[in-house]
Amino acid sequence: MYKKCLLPIFILLCSVSILAQSTASIKRSYNPHNLFSPLFYANTAIATRAVTGEPASSYWQNKADYEIEAALNETTHQITGKVIITYKNNSPTALPFLWLTLDQNLFSKTSRGQARLQPGSKSRYGDAASNFEGGFTINDVKANGKEVWYQITDTRMQLRLNTPVKEGGEVVKISMDFSFILPEYGADRCGIQATKNGNMFAVAQWYPRMCVYDDVQGWNTLPYLGPSEFYLDYGDYDVKITAPANHVVLGSGELLNAAEVLTAEQLAKYEKAKTSNKTILIKTESELNKIPTSAKPLTWHFKIANARDMSWASSAAFLWDGAKINLPSAKPCIAFSAYPVESKGDKSWGRATEYTKGSIENYSKRWFEYPYPAASNIATNVGGMEYPGIVFCDYKAEEESLFGVTDHEFGHTWFPMIVGSNERKYGWMDEGFNTFINSLADDDFNNGEYKSQKIDMAILTGYMFGPQSEAIMNTPDAMKESNIGIALYYKPGYGLELLRNEILGPVRFDYAFKTYIQRWAFKHPTPWDFFRTIDNVAGEDLSWFWKGWFLENYQLDQSIIDVEYTGSGQNKGTIVTIGNDDEMAMPVNINYVTISGTKGSLKLPVEIWNNTNTFKLKLPTDEKIKSVIIDEEKVFPDMNFSNNSWHAK
Repeated sequence: MYKKCLLPIFILLCSVSILAQSTASIKRSYNPHNLFSPLFYANTAIATRAVTGEPASSYWQNKADYEIEAALNETTHQITGKVIITYKNNSPTALPFLWLTLDQNLFSKTSRGQARLQPGSKSRYGDAASNFEGGFTINDVKANGKEVWYQITDTRMQLRLNTPVKEGGEVVKISMDFSFILPEYGADRCGIQATKNGNMFAVAQWYPRMCVYDDVQGWNTLPYLGPSEFYLDYGDYDVKITAPANHVVLGSGELLNAAEVLTAEQLAKYEKAKTSNKTILIKTESELNKIPTSAKPLTWHFKIANARDMSWASSAAFLWDGAKINLPSAKPCIAFSAYPVESKGDKSWGRATEYTKGSIENYSKRWFEYPYPAASNIATNVGGMEYPGIVFCDYKAEEESLFGVTDHEFGHTWFPMIVGSNERKYGWMDEGFNTFINSLADDDFNNGEYKSQKIDMAILTGYMFGPQSEAIMNTPDAMKESNIGIALYYKPGYGLELLRNEILGPVRFDYAFKTYIQRWAFKHPTPWDFFRTIDNVAGEDLSWFWKGWFLENYQLDQSIIDVEYTGSGQNKGTIVTIGNDDEMAMPVNINYVTISGTKGSLKLPVEIWNNTNTFKLKLPTDEKIKSVIIDEEKVFPDMNFSNNSWHAK
């Protein structure tokens, strides 16, 4: 590392650069063979996945359809229900047993997730209520109408079938009754928020769901511990929710019986909102508490197709508004927001539907059309959580904060709701990809109203690659909780920004990224499918980038070693020697200024580091040089910007 020091006068006279004296003895840990190995990819693909990163003709995945009837007890916070799962085995293997996930069991005092919380530690993945005892109660479990043996282990449930469900498309019907107490703060994924007009219930991970049986691992049965999210198959949902008559219920998908649950005035405004580009208030503040609590409960009926989950929210405190979403295909779609009077106003949730509408219209135009008939934005005590067609956001969020959380949670529609990656293992494939598309949406919305600020990599590099940092390619459960924000969100998101802006360019990157979404829409990609797709579509071997940025926790340190003039008259050209001093490699951006003030720049490809850790380049000028700077804009995550510049003495 360069340290400023006093040097004898004769050294100053003989040397063009003090920096050349101080960097020559640096030990460079960069080894080209670690990054540019020809063995990054296996030579063959499995039968269901092509070497190009796309599903092969023999790709398969199973399907799970759900019929659910459930009821909310506003007083006890209990949710009771019955679920019928129609499970289709498209795999080439008969299944003598099935696995389901019971994620509410995280809130049992005996769960593995609770056991890993150390005394005195603070975690967002417990429950805030003291002495809370949550988890599912399961009864009357049947397969094809007959009782079946089952066992519950923590957040998993195994059913041993009386007759195996055959390969190639046979169907089995699973049914059971379930109930649980909704936690007040359910690991920042579901919960209950009190308001002056009643509780707001945000309900998620609320029914027994099928584990994924796939072509990569078979049954995916990792327990739900809190940090790692979800991996689910696609299917169709037919759901009926019974709630107190004074509640508004919003759920994933289309409301089928609006005329049965809304007043005539509300129904008229509901229909108007479907065609209005301006937000229409469907349930107003004056209507709160008009329906007596003794009135007969109402049942709200929702359907959503080809989705990987279903969630809902219910409250007597909800103000409810909506507006039309304009999709490229012009198919009908509507944005809703539901929030308490505490959150009303144009600085807060009064613009939530505008934010929802803008987010979905933007991503539909940029990447892939929004697939659901409605998008509901719900104010809750959940900081931000996504489900198909519905998201939960902080009821206290305002202005840029509310836009940011709304855009982020609805961005999850594309990752992982459309592109169904395994969040339990690869959290960066939804959070990081979503963070990347959010960075473009910040500039897009309302002519840049919330345009993102320029990032100072000199500050942020230490967080991304410092001594406490961890590699992206780790499961969220295995990371330090304090590292999750950087390793799953920011670091992969910024990596994709670099890939787009500095390595491939927007034209090549955007086409490859859209191709990845189209190939894997409503399917289950792995990281290798993503890597291979971008490589093949963009026409670049990016294995050096995937390894250095995603698989390893390599650091970058580019430096200027020396600046020399050729010829005795010092006017025959300038040779700059640069170094790659750490394990990561990146392209090199060089800016220089001549003694007359003329400015120039060079962009060198990453291949200059194929076989060396030092590189000489000639500046295209015969003038003497005033300064040379590597990465003047500070776009790369250099760990030591102090050795990136040279100034004439």
